[in-house]
Amino acid sequence: QVQLVESGGGLVQPGGSLRLSCAASGSIFSINVMGWYRQAPGKQRELVAAITSVGTTNYADSVKGRFTISRDNAKNTVYLQMNSLKPEDTAVYYCNARVTMPDEYDYWGQGTQVTVSS
Repeated sequence: QVQLVESGGGLVQPGGSLRLSCAASGSIFSINVMGWYRQAPGKQRELVAAITSVGTTNYADSVKGRFTISRDNAKNTVYLQMNSLKPEDTAVYYCNARVTMPDEYDYWGQGTQVTVSS
């Protein structure tokens, strides 16, 4: 079992920055990929960024050049640095951890609200 604890959400003005953190505990050695998803009102949940156990990253086109996903393996923590925030970034952001062994399963954090507004 994997537990995910998120922090760092809040209210920020357009052009501002936030850093989200997600700390994993439990069966952490089984995690293949961690990432951040978001869900805005009336829209489907979408992948924002992901990072593999070897450091490979990928991003949604809408956040490329503005967001950076990183990890601290010693702390079992993944971060999402969000710069140049736009109102359309407003959403609930969810941390995700994907386990592939012994069975494929996604674990989710509780979600943290990010609101970008002037």
